Amino acid sequence: MMMAQVSLYPLAQEDLNPAIEEVWKTFKERGLQYRITPMSTCVWAEEDGRVFSALEEAFARARAHGSAVMVMTVTSGEKVKALLEYL
Repeated sequence: MMMAQVSLYPLAQEDLNPAIEEVWKTFKERGLQYRITPMSTCVWAEEDGRVFSALEEAFARARAHGSAVMVMTVTSGEKVKALLEYL
């Protein structure tokens, strides 16, 4: 299992929501589990590749709205399930 904590920072965009919503849409369309928090979004799946490919697609879709920075923290292993209890 793999989990990523993701923060997207749209740059010089009048409305930040469209770029951020693209990230969430990508996770939803890919059938990934995710939780939105005030500062970031956590996304996870059993297969590492599903998470990484979704992050790549999400960033590309967000950049279609303008420049953006994406910051990620990634973890894997059995501790992911324990971390989910805090979300």
